[in-house]
Amino acid sequence: MIQAILKNANIKRILWVAAAILIIICGMIAALKNIGNGDDTESLPKSQLSTEQSTEATLPPIDKTQWNLILVNKWNKLPDHYDVKVTYLDNGHAIDERAYPDLMNMLNDCRGEGLEPLICSSYRTMEKQQELFSNKINEYLSYGYSQEQAEQKAGELVAIPGTSEHQLGLALDIVDISYQILDEKQENTDVQKWLMNNSYKYGFILRYPTDKSSITGISYEPWHYRYVGKEAAKKIYESQICLEEYLDS
Repeated sequence: MIQAILKNANIKRILWVAAAILIIICGMIAALKNIGNGDDTESLPKSQLSTEQSTEATLPPIDKTQWNLILVNKWNKLPDHYDVKVTYLDNGHAIDERAYPDLMNMLNDCRGEGLEPLICSSYRTMEKQQELFSNKINEYLSYGYSQEQAEQKAGELVAIPGTSEHQLGLALDIVDISYQILDEKQENTDVQKWLMNNSYKYGFILRYPTDKSSITGISYEPWHYRYVGKEAAKKIYESQICLEEYLDS
């Protein structure tokens, strides 16, 4: 009887030891698998990781030659022999025909909010840009500035002929009908508040922000909007950058 009890006790002890050894072996196998896979990639299959990494590495660069992304400023002149087909608005202003539908949608939605946007400047010929630039120079000359100083000051407010976005047919000066003066107070109008927050949805950007003058070469203009297309406009708006910075990114 006693021998039977001892025999059963030994069997139980052997079984417990075997179970403990099995648990230890399983734990070691699991640990080795974790080391091989790495903590950062444990939750993602290798095929998925390689696909994501490949996609990120092969994002296409910005195509700066697209018609809606042509850069024109004091350092980048209008392309030689540039030609644009414009669509004329009811008030005689015009814009590149490819941007016309988005412009109409933007203005209609703005008016739908009970606001009254007014376009006061749009597409300009070389002759028109020369006229505006010369007028601004003469204005500074009348204040007593020298010719050189007058030209420099004029260039801060009016683009030198050949360097104006208005000549692209993609730029518009839009004001509130209740306040039609082109100064910084324009930003306080209801129309400008709406445009600054919504124009990107239609492919337009506030071209010359208040803190980007050193990059754009033009003083703050809370009325000047430029068409760049919806994709670029969204990125520029969300990143709070100007067109020059976007094209250099």
